[in-house]
Amino acid sequence: MTLVSCGDRIAETEKAAKEGILLIGNGSEPKGLDPHLVTGVPESSIIGALLEGLIARHPTNDLEPEPGMAERWEHNEDYSVWAFHLRDARWSNGDPVLASDFVYSWQRILSPALGAEYAPMLYVIQNAEAYNLGEIDDFSQVGVKALDDKTLQVTLQGSTPHFLSMIKHTSYFPVNPRVVEEHGGMTDRQSGWSTLENYVGNGPFRLKQWVTNQVIEVERNPSYWDAGTVRLNGIRFYPIDNANTEETMFRNDRLHMTNTVNPDKIAYFQEIMPDKMTISPYLGTYFYRLNVTREPFTDVRVRRALALALDRQLIVERVTKGGQAPATGFVPDGVPGYGASTAVQYDPDEARRLLAEAGYPGGEGFPRAEIMINTSEAHRKIAEAIQALWREELGIDVGIYNQEWKVYLDSQTNLDYDISRSAWIGDFVYPSTFTDMFTTGNGNNDTGWSNPRYDQLVARSRVAESEADRMAIFHEAEDILLDEMPVIPIYWYTRVYLKDPRVKGWYPKLLDAHPYKYVWLEPNDDTGEE
Repeated sequence: MTLVSCGDRIAETEKAAKEGILLIGNGSEPKGLDPHLVTGVPESSIIGALLEGLIARHPTNDLEPEPGMAERWEHNEDYSVWAFHLRDARWSNGDPVLASDFVYSWQRILSPALGAEYAPMLYVIQNAEAYNLGEIDDFSQVGVKALDDKTLQVTLQGSTPHFLSMIKHTSYFPVNPRVVEEHGGMTDRQSGWSTLENYVGNGPFRLKQWVTNQVIEVERNPSYWDAGTVRLNGIRFYPIDNANTEETMFRNDRLHMTNTVNPDKIAYFQEIMPDKMTISPYLGTYFYRLNVTREPFTDVRVRRALALALDRQLIVERVTKGGQAPATGFVPDGVPGYGASTAVQYDPDEARRLLAEAGYPGGEGFPRAEIMINTSEAHRKIAEAIQALWREELGIDVGIYNQEWKVYLDSQTNLDYDISRSAWIGDFVYPSTFTDMFTTGNGNNDTGWSNPRYDQLVARSRVAESEADRMAIFHEAEDILLDEMPVIPIYWYTRVYLKDPRVKGWYPKLLDAHPYKYVWLEPNDDTGEE
């Protein structure tokens, strides 16, 4: 008998399943694959296949530590000093993974000359902030030391019980010092070490192919310490920013998984392919940034008016349609021990009053402004809904324009926008992953907003004596953020995508961070092949 699918040829997904190759939509072409210089989800989803930190991602539970480069660890009584004992592991070029590699890597991301946007993620480490800000220049004063080749000691600013969750993030990932030094050195942002030809990793896969705007392919890394657990032979990441194109590829058996789903198709897919339509909890906030250095967004009354004029329930019911919840705060609901804020509400009367008080009664005289989005039909539909609400409730008219992912990120970083479509997915399950980013000068702030009291609270949270104190500090900081409104929360995420039933070992997770070494494919049994 012969195998027949899609006419007279084997479906691409079935052929790939037999070869152990996962075909996955990845949203956009990544800005890069250097773990210390990227900030987006499209980048981190690929880097997670190529690199591994001290602690790895657990296959089913985001709160559970999974041994990675560290095979064991211990801490002192107040969780302020940690010791990590590294296993015998190797980089993909055969070099041993050493404790000193982590010292080098953390010094690299904290080096002021590198300008890493995620450097503040490491500020829980003693003197890390001072080093990153140039207040000290001796890295030996920073609380990270290699006691020997296999023992890393980390001293933190204060009690940090959640440190194991933090170091799963890409900002804490190691890079190979020998390779980085060969291609420009520690602080070279244009380093060639992370290109196809030079990439050296320590994760379950290694880089095989990179065709810009077409595909990035990884293959099994035989040097990986746990190579025997890895069941996939490879993964192909396709940068597809059009949901309809991605859907067509999925339905034509060219993808095992999509990155997203056109909101208008969700109900239809739930009906015709319930075994493939997936909606899962997702710890993230969809929001708009406001450039507070530009008029009229320098006025807090304008910012609050824009926020209060949005009917978020209407947006999630009629536009996004994926079970999202209206965002009443910035930190999403679902963080253990932290009650979500209810400060953000729909109040069009108050919105109109504030706008009039700011000098724009009924929208009269309001300057022309535009919403910047990255290329995506879903983002455009949300922007159009918000555009219509502001026109109806406030009498103002804003434009919409889109930019390709890399350009959009640069425009946001450079404050070259009025209003920017934004999102933040938790780096770990804790409030600080949402609050810390809006401190003054933080590389992920991207609003121009600064508040000294807010900065003080974030700094205090790192040395709080108890979890109750720390949670209270987070709430006070979030209250300031939501009062001054440099960002407009819109909805709390769900993860919406199509998944082929042949994909196994892929479980719903709050952070949607899936360790690929536990994923596998089961080819169909009813193909008729003999």
